[in-house]
Amino acid sequence: MELPIILIPGEDGYIVAECPVIPGCISQGHTREEALRNIREAIELCLENRRDEGWELPAGYEIVQLSIGV
Repeated sequence: MELPIILIPGEDGYIVAECPVIPGCISQGHTREEALRNIREAIELCLENRRDEGWELPAGYEIVQLSIGV
């Protein structure tokens, strides 16, 4: 299974990793590799809870970029 991950710079030099198709599934790390390793673990825990709580991942999703004039 492949899931989208968003990486953004956080406070104090951390990199924040979020899986947008799993609400609340966020982690962080000092490096890109650590952030990806930590979000993988968070996703695995979320998916275990999904089975216990009875919610489903979206059947599909589309990733787009939107330009905003500010």
